[in-house]
Amino acid sequence: MKKQIVNSLAIALLVFGAFSCKGDKKNETEGSAAKEVPTVATTAAKFKIDTAASKITWLGSKPTGTHTGTINIESGAVQVAGEAITGTFLIDMKSISSTDLEGDQKAGLESHLMGTAPGKEDDFFNVTKYPTADFAVTGVTLKEGKQMMQGNLTLKGIKKNIEFPVKYAIIGDTMELMSETFTIDRTQWGIQFMSKSIVDDIKNGVISDDMELTIRLKATKA
Repeated sequence: MKKQIVNSLAIALLVFGAFSCKGDKKNETEGSAAKEVPTVATTAAKFKIDTAASKITWLGSKPTGTHTGTINIESGAVQVAGEAITGTFLIDMKSISSTDLEGDQKAGLESHLMGTAPGKEDDFFNVTKYPTADFAVTGVTLKEGKQMMQGNLTLKGIKKNIEFPVKYAIIGDTMELMSETFTIDRTQWGIQFMSKSIVDDIKNGVISDDMELTIRLKATKA
């Protein structure tokens, strides 16, 4: 059984870690009202996030192409009691990085996304004002044969509950969790720069409201 779990996770890392094609929405999730975070069971096994081995990958798109990149996990912990999972982790928004550009273009995109470029502070994430985002697990349920993780995502001070498919395995003192690629609507967190909701001329460079994310976590028993 343990071998099957490891094999399933390995397949998930190969299949779900890839970026999706432009225009192909992956597991689109609608941000809803934040939910109560469950109490951690006293019997739960506790795991500390290995920040060096954990990462969020992202993809943003516009009519002329896409950009890809990563964001680091700053800290966090996961608790597991039977089939129940709880936990929270901080996302280091100052670590936003582009993986498809180099040199000045890479630096320019990163500074625009982080809001460190003069006059562009609030176009996207304004990391000076909001240096971290966070995610708090509110539940994991089985739907149509998939484990669906629900949690409160707080981004730019706005908290909404989202849901996406995950696979996870605990082998000895190590836990690994991998989400499928999923899509959120950035405007639900107040990020409206060049959104189709306010710009209707594609020639002016409309940027898709959809952001694709993939989460990979590795944690060790605390």
